[in-house]
Amino acid sequence: MDFANNFSSKVNDRLLTMHRARAHADVFRAIADPTRRAILDRLRAGPTPVNALADDFRQSRPAISKHLRVLRQARLVSEERVGRQRRYQLQPAPLQQVVGWIEGYRALWQMNLNNLKRYLEKA
Repeated sequence: MDFANNFSSKVNDRLLTMHRARAHADVFRAIADPTRRAILDRLRAGPTPVNALADDFRQSRPAISKHLRVLRQARLVSEERVGRQRRYQLQPAPLQQVVGWIEGYRALWQMNLNNLKRYLEKA
């Protein structure tokens, strides 16, 4: 019984570790946070030095750096060193995953609204 429990525990630990590793690169996880969405909105205006980004938020610079790390891991932003500055730039391509997911629901809602319209027109 000890072997089975030990083996099961190791398997669960491994799966959890694998899940966490994938979660860091997950676009959905990255955009789930309102601060990270605000950072992406800010970067739509163009490449921005990290200090300028941090100045736009009430959070500390280390907190903003953590948010930027999550966005980098999801490949939503890129980092470029220019002298002593780090500049961040939006990389919107990974957001296509989100668009694809939303489009499936758009079709569902459109169908439901059409059904509701037909129902109301009959009444």
